[in-house]
Amino acid sequence: MELVDNVILGFGMALSPTNLFYCFIGVFLGTMLGALPGIGSLAAVSMLLPLSIGLPPTTALVMLAGVYYGSEYGGSTSSILLNLPGTPTNAVTCIDGYPMAQQGRAGVALFSTTIASFVGGSFGIIALYTLSPLLADAAIAIGPAEYFSLMVAGLVAAAVVTDERPLKGIAMVALGLMFGTIGTDVDSGVARYNLGYLELRDGISFIALAMGLFGVSEVIMSLRSSMSGRRKIDKVTFRSMLPEREEWRQSAGPVARGALLGGVFGALPGTGATIATFLSYAIEKKIARDPSRFGNGAIEGIVSPESANNSAAQTAFIPTLTLGIPGSATMAIMLGALIMNGVAPGPQLMMNNPEIFWGLAASFWIGNVLLLVLNIPLIGLWIRLLQIPYTLLYPAILILICIGTYTVRNSAFDIMLVLLFGLLGYVLRTLKFQLAPILIGFILGPMIEENFKRAMLFSRGDFMTFLERPISGITLSLTAALLLWAVFKTLAGRRRAARAIGQ
Repeated sequence: MELVDNVILGFGMALSPTNLFYCFIGVFLGTMLGALPGIGSLAAVSMLLPLSIGLPPTTALVMLAGVYYGSEYGGSTSSILLNLPGTPTNAVTCIDGYPMAQQGRAGVALFSTTIASFVGGSFGIIALYTLSPLLADAAIAIGPAEYFSLMVAGLVAAAVVTDERPLKGIAMVALGLMFGTIGTDVDSGVARYNLGYLELRDGISFIALAMGLFGVSEVIMSLRSSMSGRRKIDKVTFRSMLPEREEWRQSAGPVARGALLGGVFGALPGTGATIATFLSYAIEKKIARDPSRFGNGAIEGIVSPESANNSAAQTAFIPTLTLGIPGSATMAIMLGALIMNGVAPGPQLMMNNPEIFWGLAASFWIGNVLLLVLNIPLIGLWIRLLQIPYTLLYPAILILICIGTYTVRNSAFDIMLVLLFGLLGYVLRTLKFQLAPILIGFILGPMIEENFKRAMLFSRGDFMTFLERPISGITLSLTAALLLWAVFKTLAGRRRAARAIGQ
């Protein structure tokens, strides 16, 4: 009965005119940016983060969440039409989506991915409703030592699980932790590592860091790429979008399996949608009666990954909201938005601010319906958007990033920071470093420090408290094993490269 009351409370918040309006704005802008090759949900949320400043917490999160799963929806458009993934998670959609477009079935591919995304997103929302209260109740019973261990595990997992070079990921986490230490220490009031700049006494602006690393660096990378001209895209009509009866039958099982797989991996910090999409594709190819169809326009090869992608996008909010541990860099931005609005994430969120949690959860249903309604009739608009020369589009994005950064604190220093972080992000991406762990380290760093200090106070300075408490000890042991695996994987890769050179 309590769940029903919470659902009613959530829909009461989500259906208010203000939240409905910002939900629509979020999903529309998210779909538009997601359709642009290379932007991705992370850069999209980073670019539009300043729009949430000054909004009520629930409204701000509703809009940013709409941008997030809207960009995941829209990313399949350029993957199918141009063979250029809109987001990293849509890369696998290119394998069969683009061949379908070349066969004159682009409309069927776009329609199928929209339906699959809706089904996967719906499954993820149901998982969010059912699992979040259980996880929050369990989390209330754990103390600072357990929180410290879980956050350290989340950092390490995010750095090594999804990266081909785990030690590089760990280095980026360390860089993010360093950025997080800049500013005034909460306990002593001493300014740390501010290099004499008064503007850094309050720490690095989260918006400047996120928009610089992922927005400005994306613009610079795009200017170096060959995506500066126009591409000819065939017209897609509504009639050409309707799948045949056999294609409906072939899609049902893959959509269900993709939703289940994405729901599981989306809730695990450090894994997320990217692994879920590639794994779902591999499973469908493995169990198919005719695997040779894959790569040549198999509809199962697009609906299963897209279902997994959007299911994972919804369940990624479970650890973020209930534990305060972001499972991905995009979730770190959502966590930062919560903190910027004065709301403490974690197990107390559902108890102290139920209107925020349940209002956000209800908005997912509304946002998914809006995306279903928007994507089908507006496919023609997204196609025309893809024909805008990127040499015109990206300078406009750069100007908007600078304006958005300045309006947050009215600080020209923050504009300098966002440009510096943009150059840093470009250099790191050129050197094949992953940027996402930096943001996760920046967000979790101060929380790890706070829980470490609290654990030390409770244990009177005894470091063994982290190993003696069962949950903390097991978590740290698994983290140590993950670090050893990362070192082994890196050394094995170097040995293989050395043997290849020797041959």
